[in-house]
Amino acid sequence: MSLDASRVILGTYGSVYIGGKWQTNFNHLEAHVEIQKKELNLAGDLWVRHKKGAMKGTGTLSGFKVTSDMIARGFDKFSLVSRLDDPDAYGFERITLNNVMLDKLQLANWTAGEEVKEEVTFTFEGYTLNDPIEAI
Repeated sequence: MSLDASRVILGTYGSVYIGGKWQTNFNHLEAHVEIQKKELNLAGDLWVRHKKGAMKGTGTLSGFKVTSDMIARGFDKFSLVSRLDDPDAYGFERITLNNVMLDKLQLANWTAGEEVKEEVTFTFEGYTLNDPIEAI
């Protein structure tokens, strides 16, 4: 069976929530988890084996500057919820990023005659897949 193109999720329907409040000014969210692997060299084995190690969550949130909320938040930890809810998709997905902490604060970044963009990078400590999308 071929892919039903209408089921492909568009980022147009993505939204970001911080403290339960929809952050309408952000139009891009990216979050990744990277695992550190420990290499094990074993006697009599030509293959390097790998053991799972610690995990690290990183991400970027960007859009347009509307308020000073991100500056006021400072480096205090908070939870962030990513929601994808394309009406043609098989459902919606919500992922909560836990213990989000900004890497740096953007205090100023503007050019006369242009909209002011805001971008923040962050780390997080754990996530919860609240509502997975499953094929029907």
